[in-house]
Amino acid sequence: MCIETLTVRTEIALSFRVFLSFDQLCEAIEVSMTMSNSFYGYSFILTFFMLLLHAWSQLTPNFYDKTCPNLQNIVRNEVQKAFNKENRMAASLLRLHFHNCFVNGCDGSVLLDVSGGEKFALSNRNSVRGFEVVDSIKSTVERACPGVVSCADILALVARDSVVVTRGPSWTVLLGRRDGFVSISLNGTDAALPSAFDTLDAIIYKFKRVGLDEKDVVSLSGSHTIGLARCVAFSNRLFNFENTGRPDSTMDPYLLYQLRKLCPEKGDQNKTTLLDQYTEGRGCINIFDNHYFQNLLDGESVLSSDQALLSSSKTSYWVQIYNDDNDRFLDDFADAMIRMGNISPPSGSRGQIRKNCRRVN
Repeated sequence: MCIETLTVRTEIALSFRVFLSFDQLCEAIEVSMTMSNSFYGYSFILTFFMLLLHAWSQLTPNFYDKTCPNLQNIVRNEVQKAFNKENRMAASLLRLHFHNCFVNGCDGSVLLDVSGGEKFALSNRNSVRGFEVVDSIKSTVERACPGVVSCADILALVARDSVVVTRGPSWTVLLGRRDGFVSISLNGTDAALPSAFDTLDAIIYKFKRVGLDEKDVVSLSGSHTIGLARCVAFSNRLFNFENTGRPDSTMDPYLLYQLRKLCPEKGDQNKTTLLDQYTEGRGCINIFDNHYFQNLLDGESVLSSDQALLSSSKTSYWVQIYNDDNDRFLDDFADAMIRMGNISPPSGSRGQIRKNCRRVN
């Protein structure tokens, strides 16, 4: 074990899970050690740890305790109001945070109204939603603590509270992000975001680019236990999957029948259905649990990118684990959300605190 080799206390190593999984941390250290047994090799390791410690120090759960002590209550109450008005909104707000962090880090750039920017990329257009809710939360926060709380931090808190309001796990959100100045181009956004049409290899690649692994792919995909999908995201499976002239053979026949009725060829591609078909008629709609994984095992997933998790042992292993153990799924999902929420966050003197989340100051 790398931790034994370096005689570093386990508690310290585990604290770095905000940025890396334990296996990723060990691998990085072992690679560093094999690079050189010289003074320079060990200096590299020391520098690696110091950089992680510096990054850790930039974000803290009590960042606003003195400057905006009621922040978390404000956000929690506003998310509850939005959910009560439209219960689909919980999934939408969670997805908004995901799409923010995967493109240029967790910098709030997905919120910017910039022509040719992230918000208007193919992956986000007519898909990512909840901007008005974020605007409302930001306005409420600004009235309480003007010029203090970043839009990026609001997104991180909103994502956590959206899971909690659907009876999912809670976690400690590290705070202190600042808002970025730039919204990435349309092409850059589409290249960075995992897509419902991506192969499993492509999805894993995009996760690894931001420091997440196969386990994170599966646990974060479990967020599809809530929310809706439009016909346009899965109709490719219903009639001519991968140009075979036939539907996707991995889809349950009854689900195929139901989805074809909802989304006929040349029909309205904006119609929606539940991502978690297992909840239909079972009184579990908008409950955050592990039913999604039973869907996969039964061939009842809506998106091909979800069903693809069974196509590799690296991901199917975790599908089975989470199907069998709801508590393990909820714990691992929370851990993955912490790591995802800390992808390249601007902090310290970098970035700004936007007054309006839709534009730079």
